[in-house]
Order: sequence, then structure tokens, then C-alpha cells
Amino acid sequence: MAGLRQEVDPAEVGLDPKALDRLDRHFASVVGEGRLPGFLVSVARGGRVAHLTAHGERDIAAGLPVEPDTLWRIYSMTKPVTAVAVLMLVEEGRLSLDDPVARHLPAFADARVYVDGAGDDVRTRTVEQPILIRHLLSHTAGLTFAFYHSHPVDALYRAAHLESSVPPGADLARTIDVYASLPLQFEPGTQWNYSVASNVLGRIIEVVSGRPLDAFFAERLFGPLGMADAGFEVAPENLGRLSELYGEREDGRGIEPIAGLPLKGRPRFLSGSGGMVAGAHDIHRFMELLRRGGELDGVRLLSPATVDLMTANHLPGGADLRSFGSRPAHDEPGNEGVGFGLGVSVVIDPARTKAPAGLGTYGWTGVATTTFFVDPARDLTVQFYSQVRPRTSHTIFSDLKRLVHEAVVVG
Repeated sequence: MAGLRQEVDPAEVGLDPKALDRLDRHFASVVGEGRLPGFLVSVARGGRVAHLTAHGERDIAAGLPVEPDTLWRIYSMTKPVTAVAVLMLVEEGRLSLDDPVARHLPAFADARVYVDGAGDDVRTRTVEQPILIRHLLSHTAGLTFAFYHSHPVDALYRAAHLESSVPPGADLARTIDVYASLPLQFEPGTQWNYSVASNVLGRIIEVVSGRPLDAFFAERLFGPLGMADAGFEVAPENLGRLSELYGEREDGRGIEPIAGLPLKGRPRFLSGSGGMVAGAHDIHRFMELLRRGGELDGVRLLSPATVDLMTANHLPGGADLRSFGSRPAHDEPGNEGVGFGLGVSVVIDPARTKAPAGLGTYGWTGVATTTFFVDPARDLTVQFYSQVRPRTSHTIFSDLKRLVHEAVVVG
């Protein structure tokens, strides 16, 4: 168990304490309005935590407060962790970014791509090029999610009972076979579409390493990095630290408890896409690994060149998510000026982004209102946690970036 702590006065590292107080008051007002149960936010500069606030409750009914060691379901913030694991195997020569996925998962050998039609009348053709590992990492493989309701292929995902990205009762290996049986939404490498790709990567890690995904993460990442609370389950003695999960009420009036990830015991389905739980100290350590170019406290997991590759835009021709994204699922204003690397989003044009961010800022979010980002130009690492699955889009993340931006007074 480890709780994050403040290490330095904000002014000492060029941050305005009054602006950081405005940040706290803003999110406290969101809690006061009943839209969040509580939150934790930390801002570090040069690796030292200069601002740390825990406010509100992790469990409203029990009256338990958010604390620095509260545990959070981080959902899609799992994806960058999976990407790091894959890149470790690449550096070891056990994978290549240009490996066809079918080399490791033969179920993808006969991949087909959507042509037209819907339901039982869908027409498909053989892909012109195979899905590569780099396509999975950059979400350009042609895979999708069942919840989009925007394309005939995502309807096929729903027909295959993939509403939660996993067929009921299935493990990771069985789930990947189901993905492989469905057509791709588009030819690999021709569009960006956020998808189940990181689950496929998780299975590739298992096949190549010969270890279950949770064991590989624990042995090769979490242990060496000191991420003591990170994993796919919560130890019985730590369940009291886990935040309750909430959802927005259907009538829009506040929030209510909802079911979350099955974290009491080892899950059958180990999701490299969204299965992790972690504390703020864990993700601070993970961000530090990336900020320092793949090394932390004498432990090197990646080379600086690989971290640079991970955090560079991999969309063709310098495209952003809006221009290269499949429509209508990703035709969003917030995608302007933001590209995608290997497991993380990357700011490529700060002037066009919806929220202020330095060039090269990278990170990712989770569906239950969690996020992290690293701003290399200003040497900032920021993380924010609550535990609400919203019904509609919100401004929490853009507000966070704006308020952090206003707090930087030097550099």
C-alpha cells in the first residue's frame, strides 16, 4: 500500500498556488452539485508532486472520504499499460510492430473487411493487407466497439453479445476468437477507430510471453516499478479503499451506485483494454517511467527511443483523430489537433485543441472519469480521478487541462 503525497511547494516549481486553489474550488463545486461523489487530483513538475487534493467521498452511503490511497477503476487507462508491455516484448525481439497479428493469433488469418449491407445481408471481402501489431497499438486495425451504434459492424458485435467487449462467461482467449470471426469495419491502416484492439494485444502478450496477462503485468511492470496496488483485482484487505462506482441518473438529477468491474477475486476475463484498478501513487510511478524515457529509480523497462516512438503521432500524414477517424463515432471537436501514438493520444497542434495543452502532450482517459497526461514541454504530469460513468459527454477533462494551464507561471 502506498499513498501519494505532496513533495514540493507549487511556487518552487513555477506553479501559481492561487490558480491551483481555483482548480480545487471548481471541482469541489461539481461535487457540491451532486455530479461527482468526490475527486483526487495531483499535479507534479519535474517528477515532484506540487499539488495534491482529495475531496468529497469515495462511498457516499458509507460516508467514506476520498483519500490519497483510494483505489480507482481506471478502465481505459489500462491501454497505455498494455502498450508498454507490448513494446517491452518488441525491444526483446519477441515481437515486431510489423508482425501480422495472425502470426501470433491464427484466428485472424482469414480476416475480412466490411463492404456493404447490414445484419444477415452484410457483404465482406478479404483484406488487402493483414492487421499488424502497430495497427492494434494505434487503433487503426478496423476493429470497433459494440456500443457505438453507428455502423453495421458494431451491430454485429452486439449480435455476438459483445456489449461489454466480452461474451458472457468467456475468458480472454475465447473473446479474441469471437473478435476474429467478425468483419473489420475498414481496411487496416486506413482510419482511426477506438476499439477492442488492446484486448487483442493482451492476448498476444500472453501467447508470446507464455504468462497470463495479470502475471506478466505484475512480474514485469508493477513489481519493478513499485506499483503496489495496481492489478486486475483488489486484495480482500484493501477492498475498503476501493471507491464506489456511480452512474448519472437517467433523469439527469445526480448520480447513483452502479455495478463495476468484478475486482473481488481474479476475473475470468483479463482485459488489456480496461480491466485495471490502481491508486494515484501507482499511476504517478507509471507517468514517471514515461517522463523519464523508460527508466525509473534504476529500473529500465524501455529505451528512450521506444518511449519517443510510443508518444509520437502514428496517424498518416500528420492527421488528427477528427480528420482520420471513422465517422460519425469520432467526428468530435475535441479531436482536432490531437493525434494518436502507440496506446496514447498525442497533441500535434496546440492551437487547434479544445483544451490548452503543450505540443507533444500525451496520455489517456477512463470511462469512469479518470485521466492522466504528461506535458513534456512544461515537464508536467497530471492525474485526476473520480468514479462516475457519464451518460453524455462532460467537460471535466477539458476543464482540468484549462485550469492546470492557468497555473503554470514559469516555463
